[in-house]
Amino acid sequence: MRLLLKLLLVVGAVYVATVLVPGIEVRGEAVDYLVVAVILALVNLLVKPVVTLLSLPFVLLTLGLFLLVVNAAMLGLTAALTDRLSVDGFWSAVVGALVISVVTWGGERALGLKQD
Repeated sequence: MRLLLKLLLVVGAVYVATVLVPGIEVRGEAVDYLVVAVILALVNLLVKPVVTLLSLPFVLLTLGLFLLVVNAAMLGLTAALTDRLSVDGFWSAVVGALVISVVTWGGERALGLKQD
């Protein structure tokens, strides 16, 4: 049940990002948001730890701000893996990844899904 709630939270976060960020668009219907959320979750599960580890010197040098670039790259990779999501440019990816992160974090806190 927790996994389903987290997935629905990511779906909502992607929707909020498409509404707030002009360069991000999901083509299609509600099912397409679900597909994009699943692909984003898989990319974050499989690719992000490797990229974060490889970019650790930059993360330390920038006091963690480089993680915004890593998150933007994961959103861009998700857009590259599916034709249902389009991200227009680097700054759209950065702002979109920031919106998705904040909405997901806040939703997990509000629903009590965040494990400390």
